[in-house]
Amino acid sequence: MSKNNEVQPTAVNLICDGTSITGDIQASRDIRIDGFLNGKMKVNGKVVVGNTGKIQGDVHCKTIDVSGMVEGNIIASEMVNLKNTAVILGNITTDKISVEPGAKFTGTCKMGEPAPKKDEKK
Repeated sequence: MSKNNEVQPTAVNLICDGTSITGDIQASRDIRIDGFLNGKMKVNGKVVVGNTGKIQGDVHCKTIDVSGMVEGNIIASEMVNLKNTAVILGNITTDKISVEPGAKFTGTCKMGEPAPKKDEKK
């Protein structure tokens, strides 16, 4: 049986430089933005905003690596990575964050609290 119509599990959605999208995006796989998105994004995996990428709208995802610009709130259940060329204008809610020197972030950041430790009985 031919596998030509099957999507590979490692497939990544790509919005190339020079591409502009207006509207909301929902994706069950990872996505890379090198173009422009004006709308909300909800991704069940990883989002990468390349150097030429720009998002105007809120982003909900597991992890996000930003080298470009995001004008909106970021809600990442696992990790936010801001590269040295990143520009964020909005609030961030995440479990972990990494910010390289040179990244610009205007907003608030709320990080998850570690799970409370169980009481040990002696």
